[in-house]
Amino acid sequence: MKPTITIEYCPKCHWLLRAAYMAQELLTTFTDDLYAVTLQPSETGGHYSIRIDNSIIFDRKELGRFPEIKELKQLIRDRISPGKDLGHSDKK
Repeated sequence: MKPTITIEYCPKCHWLLRAAYMAQELLTTFTDDLYAVTLQPSETGGHYSIRIDNSIIFDRKELGRFPEIKELKQLIRDRISPGKDLGHSDKK
């Protein structure tokens, strides 16, 4: 079964557009590798995290920042499709 990515964001902080942009990028990059990308409004203020199934791969509060899209794609690729070429997202 293909994994589901969940982006949990704080609606009070107006982070929906950021979450939607990241979802779009992930769906474009991992078209054949994902079951779904879901956006989940958080009930906790200031919360922004990204999970693969039930495993958190990025937490804004823990790291003190949002992920760069290149970094996020690499984190997801390394978990769900290690051999996948990310093109320009693999360049340093």
